[in-house]
Amino acid sequence: MQKFLRLEFIPANSDLGLLLLRLVFGGSLLWLHGWGKLLNLINDRTSFPDVIGIGHVPTLLLAIFAEVVCSALVIVGAFTRMAAVIIGVNVSVAFFIVHRARLTGPTNGELPFLYLAGAVVLLVAGAGKYSIDKK
Repeated sequence: MQKFLRLEFIPANSDLGLLLLRLVFGGSLLWLHGWGKLLNLINDRTSFPDVIGIGHVPTLLLAIFAEVVCSALVIVGAFTRMAAVIIGVNVSVAFFIVHRARLTGPTNGELPFLYLAGAVVLLVAGAGKYSIDKK
């Protein structure tokens, strides 16, 4: 019974866990956030908040780079740690500047905080065995 309660019947595999993290983390950031920004840029809708003071379009381009290009790199496991740093900077701006580090309330930064946590895990742990980085 103790083996069942501790889920010891499931083999521990950190590389498989990192693969799942990369797929969910990178896939959701790319699909739910980056893809819409990319489509807006393609359709010449460049209205985007200039939260770091470099202009609306450059800020949008940096966000697209982080959320599309770097997310795709994370998914396949190529240059994973560098991509995680870039994503981490992007979501840190969202969490600390846009959402003012609030985890509660109507305009909370819970989602950027969770993306930041995922980026930190990938930065520390790397991509794992099932990645281009290990090939």
